[in-house]
Amino acid sequence: MSSSAKQDANFLAVDIGASSGRVLHAHWDGERFHLHPLHRFANQELRDDAHVYWNAQDLWQHICEGIRTYATTNDAPLNGIGIDTWGVDFALFDAHGTLLQNPYHYRDPHTDGVLERTLDDDLKQFIYERTGVQFLQINTLFQLITLQAANDPALTNASSLLMMPDLFNYWLCGKRATELSIASTSQLLNAHSRQWDNDIIQHFKLPANLLPDIKTPGTILGTITPDLQTTLGLKRDTPVISVASHDTASAVAAIPDLDANSIFISSGTWSLLGTEVTKPILTDAARHYNFTNEAGVNNTIRFLKNIAGMWFLQQAQKQWQQQQLEFSWEALLELASEAEAFKSILYPDAHVFLGHGDMLQLIHDYCVEHDEHPPETPGALVRCCLESLALRYRAAIENLTKITGQSFTTIRIVGGGSQNALLNQLTADACGCTVVAGPVEATALGNAMMQAVATGVIKDVAAGRQAIAKSCELQVFTPDVNADKRGWDAAYARFKQLEQRALAQA
Repeated sequence: MSSSAKQDANFLAVDIGASSGRVLHAHWDGERFHLHPLHRFANQELRDDAHVYWNAQDLWQHICEGIRTYATTNDAPLNGIGIDTWGVDFALFDAHGTLLQNPYHYRDPHTDGVLERTLDDDLKQFIYERTGVQFLQINTLFQLITLQAANDPALTNASSLLMMPDLFNYWLCGKRATELSIASTSQLLNAHSRQWDNDIIQHFKLPANLLPDIKTPGTILGTITPDLQTTLGLKRDTPVISVASHDTASAVAAIPDLDANSIFISSGTWSLLGTEVTKPILTDAARHYNFTNEAGVNNTIRFLKNIAGMWFLQQAQKQWQQQQLEFSWEALLELASEAEAFKSILYPDAHVFLGHGDMLQLIHDYCVEHDEHPPETPGALVRCCLESLALRYRAAIENLTKITGQSFTTIRIVGGGSQNALLNQLTADACGCTVVAGPVEATALGNAMMQAVATGVIKDVAAGRQAIAKSCELQVFTPDVNADKRGWDAAYARFKQLEQRALAQA
C-alpha cells in the first residue's frame, strides 16, 4: 500500500541508548513524520561487588509506561511498535522463557584482557574473514567466551539468548527471534550468508542452540499479547515490528541524501563513523584498521568505526553535578568556545577511558602521563574532549579513505550529538569537509520509517528517507578557510603520537 493510499498512521518508536531511553509517538500524515515524546527515562545500571548489569525489568516498565501513555492520550489505534537499543549485550533465558539474570553491561570489567588471552594473528584473520567485525572486548562473542571460562551459571542453564531489543520484543509478543542489524554487532554473524557462523561457534565450543532465527529489518513478528494489550489499555491488536533494531542502524536508515561521497557519524554516548556500502569489506586493510561491517537496511552494510563519543562529557557532567557545579550543555559549550585551542589533547579510545570511574581524575592523570597540559577548568576540559574527538574523526576518515579508495566531501552527523554546534564546526575544520547536522531524532525516525515500510504505509527505504528529509531541519557547517591550518596540523601530529602509543599498549 502506498503512502497516497493511506494518509494517516501512528507508530511508537522505543529508542533505548546506553544512558537514557524514550518512547515517542511518530505520526505519519501522508508526507511527513511528526514526533511527540511520550516518556523519557534514565538507563541506570545495577552494580554488585563484582559486576555491572543492565536493569532489564526497569527498562521494561518504562517501555510499558510509554505505551500506556499513548493509549490514555490518543484515540487512534497504533499501526505498530518498534524497539531499538545499543548493540552487543544480551539476555539469557531458561527453557521456560524465564530471564535468568539481568544482562551484563558491556562496560563490566569481566572481559578485561579477554582479547589478549584468546586471540593470535591467525585467529583474528579467521574471525574477521567470516564476520568482518572489529575486535572489541565488549563484543557478544567475547562476553560469551568470558562467561564460559568462568562457568557462569546463567550461561550453563540457558536455553536461549536474545539481544537487548529482541528481549523486549519477546516480552511484547512472545516471539523469540533476533534482527539482522543487532545480530551483526555480535561478531557471531557470517558477513556473507547473514546467518550465525557455525565455524566460529564450534571453534570456541559455544552452545549453538542458544541463538534464535534471524529476521530482516522490517519484519512483523506478531502482535502484542492479549493480556498485555488489556493491561496497557490498547484498543486493538498492535503489530510488533522488528525494525533496524540496532540504534545505529535505525539512525543511518534515517539519513537524507546519504551517498557514496558521504561519511555518517551517529553521535551520542558513542560516535559511529563510517559509510554505507553494498558488500562487506573484509580486506587486510579493513582488519588492520579495525573497521566493522554491520548490517543495515535494504541489504546494505554500514562499514564503520566505533569511537568513544559523548561518554567523557556525560561522565564529567555527572561529577560536576555531584560537586554542586550545575552546568547546562549550553553553558559548557560556551565556556569551551572561549577556552584556549589545542591546550590539551587526548586519545578518546584509550583503554583507560572505557570503564566507569572518576572521569575528571582519569583525564587529569592521562594528560600528566602523556605530557599534555591537564585541563584546569570545565571549559578547558570540554574543549579538550571536543577537539580530541574531531581529531579522532580525522584519523578515522583518513583510514576509511585508504581502505575504500573513496574520497569523501560531506560528513552527515545525526543523533543527539548533532546539536553540538561547536563540535560540528571543529569537525568541519579538522577534517576539511562540509558537515550536515541532523536529524537529531534520527534513530526514532529510522525506527518509525521501517515500521511504515513494514506495514505498507511507505513504499520503501528510499521513499522513507525522502519523507524524513521533509520532516526535519538540517544545519550546514563549512570548514573555516581562515582557520589556522598549522594549528590543526600541529595538533593532529600530537594526536597521532597519542594514538600510536595507545595502539602499542592495546
